[in-house]
Amino acid sequence: MYLKQRDGWIEVITGPMFAGKTEELIRRVKRLEFANQNVIVFKPKIDVRYADGEVVSHNNNRTKSINISSSSEIMKYVADDTDVVAIDEIQFLDEEAVNICEYLADHGKRVIVSGLDRDFRGEPFSFMPRLLSIAEDVTKLTAICVVCHTPATRTQRIINHQPASYTDPIILVGALDSYEARCRHCHQVPNKPVHYESLHD
Repeated sequence: MYLKQRDGWIEVITGPMFAGKTEELIRRVKRLEFANQNVIVFKPKIDVRYADGEVVSHNNNRTKSINISSSSEIMKYVADDTDVVAIDEIQFLDEEAVNICEYLADHGKRVIVSGLDRDFRGEPFSFMPRLLSIAEDVTKLTAICVVCHTPATRTQRIINHQPASYTDPIILVGALDSYEARCRHCHQVPNKPVHYESLHD
């Protein structure tokens, strides 16, 4: 896709955990910085897994960032000469993040965000469907299923070595100790309601 920088647009990098979303966001940020673009990077304050004041991938690649508690804080830092706004783990912010991304793109900023498209239940994560629908460019990454080693599109939450129940809280920040990448067929959610009865019943 080719768009002039002054046009402004939204790019979303999505997929399950361990798919390389943050790695890809950092890669794009570093390329833009090398091209002398004025880039500002944000991450939700709730994400304290690796470092304070840095976005860090599972492979330990990193770039400086500003920690924010709410999406409205973004506007305090974006200036007229800001070319690119990048946001990691955007699903942990509030729903106003969608409107802010659209506002920034409408005003000529390139907006790059990364985030989970599904929660641990396998269901759409909060406002992510809205964000995906308004983005000009969506990159959907896959991981490797830890069970059968096929492409993984879902995130399995593990508690005490067992799959987390459907009734558990949606947000629980963690990494290898709490989550695994799974394919559709190996993903398990105990007590998940069945919304569609088999045609063979």
